[in-house]
Amino acid sequence: MHNMSIAQLEDGLRSKTFSSRELTEHFLSRISDLNPEINALITVAEEAALKDADKADMSIKNGSAQELCGIPILHKDIFCTEGILTSCGSRMLSNFIPPYTATVVRNFENCGAVMLGKTNMDEFAMGSSNETSFYGPVKNPWDTKKVPGGSSGGSAAAIAARLAPGATGTDTGGSIRQPAALCGVSGLKPTYGRVSRWGMIAFASSLDQGGPIARTAEDCAILLNCMARYDPLDSTSVNQEAPNYRTTLNNSIKGLRLGLPKEYFHSGLDTEVERTVRESLDILMGLGVELVEISLPNSHLSVPAYYVIAPAEASANLSRFDGVRYGHRCEDPVDLNDLYCRTRGEGFGEEVQRRILIGTYCLSAGYYDAYYLKAQRVRQLIQRDFATSLEKVDLIAGPTCPSPAFEFGSKGDDPVAMYLEDIYTIAANLAGLPAMSIPCGLVGGNPVGLQLIGNYFEEAKILNVAHEFQKVTSWHSAPPSGLSL
Repeated sequence: MHNMSIAQLEDGLRSKTFSSRELTEHFLSRISDLNPEINALITVAEEAALKDADKADMSIKNGSAQELCGIPILHKDIFCTEGILTSCGSRMLSNFIPPYTATVVRNFENCGAVMLGKTNMDEFAMGSSNETSFYGPVKNPWDTKKVPGGSSGGSAAAIAARLAPGATGTDTGGSIRQPAALCGVSGLKPTYGRVSRWGMIAFASSLDQGGPIARTAEDCAILLNCMARYDPLDSTSVNQEAPNYRTTLNNSIKGLRLGLPKEYFHSGLDTEVERTVRESLDILMGLGVELVEISLPNSHLSVPAYYVIAPAEASANLSRFDGVRYGHRCEDPVDLNDLYCRTRGEGFGEEVQRRILIGTYCLSAGYYDAYYLKAQRVRQLIQRDFATSLEKVDLIAGPTCPSPAFEFGSKGDDPVAMYLEDIYTIAANLAGLPAMSIPCGLVGGNPVGLQLIGNYFEEAKILNVAHEFQKVTSWHSAPPSGLSL
C-alpha cells in the first residue's frame, strides 16, 4: 500500500479493497520501523490517527466521504494542532500545546483525512538542510549521509520513504521545492494568499506560503483541492474561488511556451544537474511544448534582497517568544531583562539568532533606508521581470537547486554557501508566484528537480504540465536507494 499514490489509495478505499484503519495501521508501522533512522517525524499521533481512521471508514460506508477521506497525511510541525505538540523544530516551543488548530489542518479534518503526526523541520523554518532542528537533523532516504533539504525536510523525506502518501509543507524561500527536489518527490508552492496562513507559525509574513508535498503532481492537485480555500481569519488570504485542480490535469500541453531564463543556466549550476534538467526539457518539447529563452536580469539580486526582507520580518514575528506567555522560559530569572535575554538565548538556535540579529540591524535607525527599503525596491524589480516574461511565455522552467543533496556539515560553517542553495527558488517567493519542483532524474544516485513557475493563480497550468511529464517518465515513482523499503 505504501507504494500507491493518493489517487490509487482513494480508489482502494472506495472499492473496499482495504479500510482506512488498515491503511493507517500500515503507515504507522512503517513510521515505527523507519523513522528512528531518518528522523522525519517529531510527533506521532497514533491514538488520534486511529480514531480518525475509524470515523473515515464510517463516512465511506454511509456514502458521505469527500475527496481525501480516509487518506493518512502528515503536517509540518509549523501548523498549530489543538492538543498536540507544535514545536516549529525549536526548543523555544518544545512544550507548546496549542489551544487551537490551523485552518489548513482543519480543512484536512473536514475532508476526513487522517493525521499521522507532525514532521521535523529547520528551526522556525530557517534553513536549507534540516540541520537546524532542535530535534536533530532529518536524513535523506536516498543517502542518509546527506541532507534532505529544508525547511520542510521532514515532510519531503517522509514522502520519499513512503511513511505517508501526502504531507503539508511551507515555502518562504524554497522550503517546499528544495527538499522536494533533493528527496525526489513533488512539491508545490501556491500563489501567495492561495492557502490560509492562519495558525501557521510565522517566519516572514509577506513570503510564507503553505503547500502540498507528495510523490506525484496528481496527488499534489488532490491535496491542494483541500488546502486552497478562502479564510476570513487570514488577512492575506485571497477571496477568489479555487478551481478543481484535478479536472485539467490531462489537458494537452501542445503549443505551450516554456521560458528558460538564461540566468538560471550559468557557471554556478552543477554541469550534471544542467544536463539532466535539459534532458527533461527535451521530453517536454517532445510533448509539444515550445522552449523560449528569456531573461530575468535582476534574478541575481534575489538572494541578497531575501536575506534582508526575511530576517527583518522574522525579527518582528519572533519578538513574541520572550518567556512570558508561553514556550520556553529560563530558570530563576533575576529580573525581566535577565528573563528575556536568557530565555531567547537558550530557546533559539544559532541560525535563528543570526537571522534575528540581521533583521533587527536592517530595521534599526540609520539602516532602514539603506537595507530594508532598498531590498523592497529590488523586490519590485524582480516582480517586474517576471511580469514581463510571463507576458511572452506560459510558464518558466529551470533547475530547482544548483546541485544534488550535499553531505551533513559541509556547509554549516558557511551561511552564505547555504543561502545560495535557494538561488533559483527565492525569486518566486519575492514575487508571490506559484512554483513547483518535480523529479526529473538522478545525478550520482541523488535526485534532481525541475522547477516550473507560473503566473498568479495558475497552479492548474503548472500541475497540468507536471502531470503530463510524469505520464511519460518514472522518476516520481523511483524508490530511494538509501533505505530498505
